[in-house]
Formats: sequence, structure tokens, C-alpha cells
Amino acid sequence: MPINSFENYPMSWKPSIDKTKKPIYQAIAGQLEQDIINRALLPGTKLPPQRELADYLDLNLSTISKAFKVCELKGLLSATVGSGTFVSYDALSNAYLLEDIKPKHLIEMGATLPDNASYEPLLLQLKNMLQETDYEKWFGYGRPGDSLWQKDAAVKLIRRGGFETTVDHILFANGGQNAIAATLASLCQPGDRMGVNQHTYPGLKTAAAMLSVQLVPIKSENYEMSPTAFEYACKNENIKGIYLIPDYHNPTACCMSVENRKAIAAIAQKYNQFIIEDATYHLHNDKSLPAVASYAPEQVIYIASLSKSIAPGLRLAYVSVPSRLKETISKALYNLNISVSPLLAELTARIIVSNQFEVIIERHREQTIRRNQVVNQHLADYTCLGTDTGIFHWLLLPGKITGAEFEILAAQQGVQVYAAERFVVGNSCPERAVRVAVCAPKTLEELEQGLMILTRLLNDYT
Repeated sequence: MPINSFENYPMSWKPSIDKTKKPIYQAIAGQLEQDIINRALLPGTKLPPQRELADYLDLNLSTISKAFKVCELKGLLSATVGSGTFVSYDALSNAYLLEDIKPKHLIEMGATLPDNASYEPLLLQLKNMLQETDYEKWFGYGRPGDSLWQKDAAVKLIRRGGFETTVDHILFANGGQNAIAATLASLCQPGDRMGVNQHTYPGLKTAAAMLSVQLVPIKSENYEMSPTAFEYACKNENIKGIYLIPDYHNPTACCMSVENRKAIAAIAQKYNQFIIEDATYHLHNDKSLPAVASYAPEQVIYIASLSKSIAPGLRLAYVSVPSRLKETISKALYNLNISVSPLLAELTARIIVSNQFEVIIERHREQTIRRNQVVNQHLADYTCLGTDTGIFHWLLLPGKITGAEFEILAAQQGVQVYAAERFVVGNSCPERAVRVAVCAPKTLEELEQGLMILTRLLNDYT
């Protein structure tokens, strides 16, 4: 024990370490992880300063720093310049997000799915492809030359979303999450830091954790990433880039203003930051806004996936990348993909070039508006962010109930919604909110039944 006594000194964490176990920093990291898992250390807890903890344990400062770094790379801790080190609010989110089996009795209002009644053009196109004399080629390996006209289709779809690009910038990926993971793997090293909204897409969090990339929450204003906060992070948080969903942000359902898109792009250029622009929901807008990539094409990796706007089973994404990054990201995509399915690539390209994708999108939009009319009727007395063409809403909860508590209560009553805790990043405090999916219920009747259950629960806490 050091000369100064800490017996009565207020510290948020006083570990007891067996110094015979080597290396000591791993023992400290192990106890810290167990205390977080066992809830002895709660999310948001500020840990003692490293120097103070080193003095308390009579150890070198470097030993404490190494222990904290191990836990940071696991996503358990979040360090903020000038504020200290905190237990991340999403410290246990990996286990929380990996639940993939839900009881059959639950009405699904958690997963973001388009309606399932708009797929006829896909079916007809697929039948036509399989009736062609050389249909067997759709089940073999694709070759680079086969994809040239498909890249024209990619350019057309991306243009529809508000970004002008060319075929020489296009890469294919097996879905948006695959494209995100490949981009992180190619542009980041373990321990690198990337800025994100305070609540963000869980698939990004999973990919970042897998690659030991630390996510740094950047403050929002009116649910949009603040350009001022982004510039502060560039100067002080040692970030390499940011991840954005400008159109219908997941989970808060906000749409970034054109002014902020321009400001974010300008800051990225000024500090040479890369931007991953996730355009998953870009086709849900009535009128497309210019993509962030339009204002900083050499900084932005633009990912246009199809699972939310056309069909979840179309595991395909088009990625428009700056020339200087194309080779690096292409290699990462190849190593993660091996290859994109020729069947899905051809089916998607035909749907786009024939303009049948516009029919599918319009049918989805009609179904979504119809469902949102029902949502608006039931949730009129509550703050429910989103638009009539969006497939999910961000429901702010009354009273003092947390999103996690409400999610549990809703599941007990037979409805699955997703709490803010699933989306929160680092030491950001989760909003008291849940994401409510509009098109996931199989029928309008099931949607209405789920909304009635949610409304009863909300009334209990008003």
C-alpha cells in the first residue's frame, strides 16, 4: 500500500489485484471486465484517473494505461479528452444485439423491414431469367467483365439517391453491412477511432468491435450530427473518419439538412477525414437530397444497399469509392466476399435498368403510408419522430421509464420493439426512447394489435 492512505478516499472503483499473476495489466483488465459484466460498475460510471488508480494500487502508470486500453478496445470503456474515462453505456451491447431467436408469439415491431407485399416484379424477372437457355451461368462464379453493364445500373440507382458517380468508382458488396466492415478493415487499424452519432446502426457497432475500431460519439443538434462537434473531434479526439446515415437516420429517423451536409463535407476535406455515407434509406425520401458525397467526393465512401428499399433478400450493395481508395477497399471486399452472387447481381441490375425498381419502391411507399396512417392514429398523443414514408419511428417515452425497461415490458405483452440502449455509443447517455418498426408486422391487423398494446403501456406511464 502506498504511503498515502486511500482507505476512506472516495473512488468509484477500488480493485483488489493479485500481483503474483502476471502480466498485472491483464489481471486489472480482467477484473474491470468482470465488474462491468456483473454490474458492480454501471454504464456511465466515471473511473478514477489513471494516475490516482496507479497510486492506489502502487503500480506504474503505464500498467494502468495498458489495462484501460485493453478494455477500450473491447468497447467496455470510453475515454473523452478533458472529461476522463467512463464505463460505456453500450459495454454489454454485443451480447445484447446478438439475440437472433425470438419467441413466435411476439409481434415483430423491432426489425426494420419493408412490407412483403410488393415483390411481384422481382418474382417475374427471376422467372424470366431462369427460362433463358444459358440460365446455368447464374449459379457459377461471376467474372469481372460480366459486371460492366451492372455497374451502369449501380450508377443509375445511386443517381436516384442524390449522388452523381461513374462506373470506374463502383464496387460490389454482399450487402451494406459487408461493405461497412470491408471499409473499416481497409481504412482502419486496431485501436483507431471513428466518429459516429450518439445513437447509431448496431451493425456498425458490431463490425467496429470485431475490428477493434473505437467509436467516438459526436454530439447532435436536433438529432443531426453537429458540424461544430465534428470539427472539435477532428482536433481533439484523434478520429480518422466518421459514419453517417444522412437520409432517415437509424434509429432516430431524422434527415440531415442540406446546410449540415455541406458543413460536414467541408470539415472532412479540411481535416482529411474519410466519411462512410450509408445510403440504406436514401430511396425512402419523396425527393432525394444531395448526398454528402456530392460535396466531398474524394472523402466519401458511398454505400447504396437494397435490403430496406427493395427486398431484404437482395444481399447486394453498390459502393462508390474515391479513386485513391478503390484498390484498398476492393481488396478488402474480395477477402470478405470471395464473390458477389451472379444471380442476385443480374436480377438487381435488370430490375433497375428496366425501371421496375421504381414500381417496387412506389408500392412499398403506398403500403408504408397506409401503415403510418394507423401509427399516427394510435400514437397521436406521443412524440413519435419520423415521416409517413419511413419504415420505422423513434418513439420518445413518457415519464421516467427507460427504453430498456419499456422493451422488456412490451415483450412481456407480446410486442418486440428495440430500445435506445441497443443503439447508444460509448459514454453517451441513451435517450428514453424505442425504435418502432412500421412494416415488420405481417398484416395491418397485426400492426394495429401491436400498437394497441404499446399505447396501453404508454398510458400507464403518462
